[in-house]
Amino acid sequence: MKLPPEWEGRLAHVSGLLQRQPRDGEPSSQRTDVYVGYDGDFIYAVFICFDTDPSGVRARMNPRGMTDGDDWVHMMLDTFNDQRRAYVFSSTALGVQWDALWTEGPGGDPAFDTLWYSKGALTDQGFVAWMAIPFKSLRFPPGSEQRWGIMFGRSIPRLNEQAFWPEYSSRVEGRLNQEGTLTGLRDISPGRNIQLLPFTGFRSFRALDQRDPLRPRFVRDRSATDAGLDAKIVLKGSLVADIAVNPDFSQVESDEPQVTTNQRFEVFFPEKRPFFLENANIFQTPINLVFTRRIAEPQFGGRLTGKAGAFTIGALVADDQSPGKRVLEGDPAFDKRARFGILRVSRDFASQSNIGMIFTDRSFQSTFNRVGGVDARIKLTRTWVAQLQAVTSTTRFNDGARRSGPAYEARLTRAARQFNFNLNYTDRSAGFLTLAGFNPRTDIRNVNTTASYAFRPEGKYWISMTPSINVNRVVARDGQRLEAAYMPGITWEFAGQTFLEVYHKTEGVGLRPGEARVRTARDFNRHTAGGAFRTMVVSQIQLDAKHYRGTDVNYTPAPGREPSLENWANTDVAITLRPTRQLSISNRYLFTKLGDRRTGATIFNDHIVRSRWNFQFTRELSVRLIMQYSSVLSNPQLTSLEARKGINTDLLFAYQANPWTALYVGYNSNAQNMELAPTATGSRIVRTPMGFINDAHQFFAKFSYLIRF
Repeated sequence: MKLPPEWEGRLAHVSGLLQRQPRDGEPSSQRTDVYVGYDGDFIYAVFICFDTDPSGVRARMNPRGMTDGDDWVHMMLDTFNDQRRAYVFSSTALGVQWDALWTEGPGGDPAFDTLWYSKGALTDQGFVAWMAIPFKSLRFPPGSEQRWGIMFGRSIPRLNEQAFWPEYSSRVEGRLNQEGTLTGLRDISPGRNIQLLPFTGFRSFRALDQRDPLRPRFVRDRSATDAGLDAKIVLKGSLVADIAVNPDFSQVESDEPQVTTNQRFEVFFPEKRPFFLENANIFQTPINLVFTRRIAEPQFGGRLTGKAGAFTIGALVADDQSPGKRVLEGDPAFDKRARFGILRVSRDFASQSNIGMIFTDRSFQSTFNRVGGVDARIKLTRTWVAQLQAVTSTTRFNDGARRSGPAYEARLTRAARQFNFNLNYTDRSAGFLTLAGFNPRTDIRNVNTTASYAFRPEGKYWISMTPSINVNRVVARDGQRLEAAYMPGITWEFAGQTFLEVYHKTEGVGLRPGEARVRTARDFNRHTAGGAFRTMVVSQIQLDAKHYRGTDVNYTPAPGREPSLENWANTDVAITLRPTRQLSISNRYLFTKLGDRRTGATIFNDHIVRSRWNFQFTRELSVRLIMQYSSVLSNPQLTSLEARKGINTDLLFAYQANPWTALYVGYNSNAQNMELAPTATGSRIVRTPMGFINDAHQFFAKFSYLIRF
């Protein structure tokens, strides 16, 4: 494997990658040569990856962003050279892309997408990967000569190996503080950087309208159309203004299934919509005050994000039509919009430390919710980091009542090769509320401590063994115990990307009056034992299996009953098959069971079965089919959960030239065991023991096109 003659002597050369895993600091088992260069428009990287067993290189034609299990290489660019944030560009041996924004502390955010180019090819000595990153896709300070942080990496899954240049040691907390330095980039600029992303869409649908609980009905539209525009303007290379008119907030990729039955608190689903992804990590703070899925259906939106000197800035304004669409005509809230405003500013100081402030506002008619406060990240030593945040909120409700209160978060973390430690303190007053963020619990004080120590024999088959202990205590602010958990565990790592974990958890749970129909305070002592297993010994098969059993509280008892401690079991099994380079079949089964401890009777069984088939004709063209069956089989004598069954089918044809230029054509159908039964006032939804009806379906087409100048 040789470079073309015209490149010789014109590119910087890096070699001698060192392992981080499994043997920290040792030379990589496989040779890698990296060549870096640039011109007026791009920075280039060429990875020549040798392998003593070329047939063992794992390379599949996956969709963009799905590179798990394959050999890959990556380049990190810290364009502000501040050791706080960086771009990550990764390519597999076939050129499949994965990109992310890296932030010291939280880590990588793979929701980030940008335009860049890659190629990859297998050879008789390994593989070659080529990257070209447009300067228009990067944000960096103005200047005649740039000085950037840089890091290269290579992953060899079959050997459990990851290697980097320069050395990225697990003995040191942080990643960018171990980066190298790239100099000699002269007279480069993102140029006049304006991006337009127009989109248009069409759909024909039938759905169940439940806004009026006394008159649910089916509605349909055979020719609903939509169009909009996202515009991006880069100011002075480092600040980005995003402006959107009827922005494309549709979500083509479906959420992964999660168990929501018998849950005390809201379940978190990650953001996937394009408008929110530019510099999304700027809004991250220890307390999650910006959860953009709260903005469900905006018509107008604007964002300003980026860096100016030592200051990092993030601002967002948007409206949300969804509250006015969830009610009927005649309701005072009909056709009204909520409005969101968010401001985030932070300043860097010392080594990888910063201090910042954040303010969020969500208003709707005469109501509002406002949250403001300060936060800091302080790098104490090479292994210890502290994070602090203090905020307060004030809320006005429809009836004029007000509610306010503070919230605090403090974290102390040690990250090293063997001994790791995390101490987290959470404090939420009863009056604290964030309608722009994600905070499922209030009126609590929580101390959570986790410590682990890794023994590393690093043999041919057995790589490490890590015992750990987690202690968690949650109390109400009046002192009542809500949770007290003690969980020892141990994890083994073996060759072939094989992991085994076992643990036992003893936990006390307290319920306050008003929670889950509790009339007086109640305490329960529950326990859980279980484990998890993951392996990819065979490159065509990936197995993930988890099983836990013990006791849990029935938070949804039947009318007239109170919560009780019952037998509980949970199983989660996922098998991914890759019979060819182009075909991927992912199957997952989630099962949760709650049973009466005294009689053995079933309280409920919750089943979710999901199968995802993806055939990648080329890197751009694919077809995907998702089929999902879910059911809750409940005992009405023991639980108020409604028995239900559902079948969902999702078919999608996609042509994705780049993250933003794409054509999607799809069909989605949903069926449930239900029917509309007539009543004296209209109708009601009745669950049927057998059979399904199609309660929703849609055919859609969406086209977006990136224009850059």
